[in-house]
Amino acid sequence: MKNQVIFLMLILTFISCKNESSQEPVEASTTNESEITATKEQFENEKMVLGKLSNQSFEQAILTSGMIDVPPHNKANISTFMGGYVVKTPLLVGDRVRQGQLLVTLENTDYVELQQQYLELTEQLAYLKNEFERQKTLYDEKISSQKNYLQAESNYKSSLAHQNGLKKKLQMLNINPVNVENGQFTSTINLYAPIDGNVSKVNVSNGSYVSPADVILELVDTDHIHLELSVFEKDIMHLKKGQTIRFKIPEASNETYEAEVHLVGTTIDETTRRVKVHGHLKNENEPFAVGMFVEASIITSHEEQPALPNLAIAGLGNDSFVLVLSDSSNDVYTFEKQAINVGKTSETYTQILNSEALEGKTILLKGIDKLIMDEDSSKGQNH
Repeated sequence: MKNQVIFLMLILTFISCKNESSQEPVEASTTNESEITATKEQFENEKMVLGKLSNQSFEQAILTSGMIDVPPHNKANISTFMGGYVVKTPLLVGDRVRQGQLLVTLENTDYVELQQQYLELTEQLAYLKNEFERQKTLYDEKISSQKNYLQAESNYKSSLAHQNGLKKKLQMLNINPVNVENGQFTSTINLYAPIDGNVSKVNVSNGSYVSPADVILELVDTDHIHLELSVFEKDIMHLKKGQTIRFKIPEASNETYEAEVHLVGTTIDETTRRVKVHGHLKNENEPFAVGMFVEASIITSHEEQPALPNLAIAGLGNDSFVLVLSDSSNDVYTFEKQAINVGKTSETYTQILNSEALEGKTILLKGIDKLIMDEDSSKGQNH
């Protein structure tokens, strides 16, 4: 009997010790499933902040996409007026060229024949002009007939027109007519850069034949790049010049860039039912390449909405909540979890759709993540 009493006393002592050890406090504890507490010391050490709902400005935006482009006058397709064989092409894709710089040299016997025709006609013009002036004098003195005078005038003026046409062709081929008049013929012509820019395409190599329909080179001047966006018909009425554009280049960077609406198209594409929007970049010195795909949002308006800092919100989507202060006595802050419905989000604030549930209440604006971590740690210790 005495042994049974001693055994019972040992069991009671063990249970008592276990209960005492389970009463040890933790820095952030929970009183029930919806409450979280923090000591004043913890509150100050973690630099937590209390506050209330506030109205913040949220943007209304049109989501769209497009590309980096340049104006038409900043592009140039290099071709020739007369076909020829490529004998010199010193440039590669990416090379920088200046206006007037040599791009390609072509060779063809047709160039020689054209110069020959011009020189022969130029030599004939001297005779035709003298004959015209002679017939005019004879006609004025009633010595020659009007028919002879008109025939001489026609021969001279038609030949002069033909010579001027050949002269213009030579100039378009960058052949100097003065050199031809002096008997200096050439079988080659040079093509020069019409603009400053970079070589974006090279479609030929030495020895290849190019016709007037062929594009030999393509040049792009990227000194003035812009956004070329495509917007759905339903959004056109919300667009106007001067609106801010924020865009990203998803394949190259996570950075957000800014532009401004400069032109809004007035014609809708019949197939896509979209309109073109032309945007000017705020910083044209960014290393963009023509043709880059962009994702953009055009800011059309701003609205004031009740909101909280992003740092005040825990959870995600429909499971989001905040901590509302319910008591701050005895150097202990007691918070209750309050479910919220979130709306628009900016870089720093989130719209609260059920804001009426938080009106007038004091909310933990900074430090919720730390308290949630301490709560989870506390639950782990208790288990």
